[in-house]
Amino acid sequence: MSPRQTFTRAELEGFRDAEVPDLLGDDAHPVRLLVVGINPGLWTAATGTHFAHPGNRFWPAMLRAGVIEHPVDPAAGFTALDRARLRERGIGLTNLAPRATAKASELAASELRAGAERLTALVERVRPRVVAVAGVTAYRTAFALPHAQQGRQPEPLAGAQLWIVPNPSGLNAHETTETLAVAYAQPARAAGLLADPPPAT
Repeated sequence: MSPRQTFTRAELEGFRDAEVPDLLGDDAHPVRLLVVGINPGLWTAATGTHFAHPGNRFWPAMLRAGVIEHPVDPAAGFTALDRARLRERGIGLTNLAPRATAKASELAASELRAGAERLTALVERVRPRVVAVAGVTAYRTAFALPHAQQGRQPEPLAGAQLWIVPNPSGLNAHETTETLAVAYAQPARAAGLLADPPPAT
């Protein structure tokens, strides 16, 4: 594991508007579950690692749900092994809007709408089984669907089953690591990454 990184506020500000590459599979490891964040935070831009802010519950929730099988310390930056494990598992990572900000609320609605077009084109190209967008408010703006709710969506996205899951940011006080794990397990199960739970007795 790489040493954990720390940054001053001024150092993080230096990453404002930076972009973070998508993590996608290849011919040997096609994407089964494409997870879509709103946009990179400054910690993500600084480390090159998705969902990297120390207060973000994404990776602990993914581990708790069994979607990933090994812990990830994003604040230390993805290791080559982390990336390989995610690809082998069939997990891809992208964002609606590419530029880094301190808060998602700094994005203009036009950026999110452009992100919907970009995401649709990416899904057409990568062809994941399932797409999970982490953040219902951003999804509503991006796709001009103001009444969309969390959970599986009635219409697919470019042929992929589409889910909206909760935003794992520490700013989302309505969720815990446990509730996020439950929510993230659903699209992962639909993508074939988790077995169906045993029937209730």
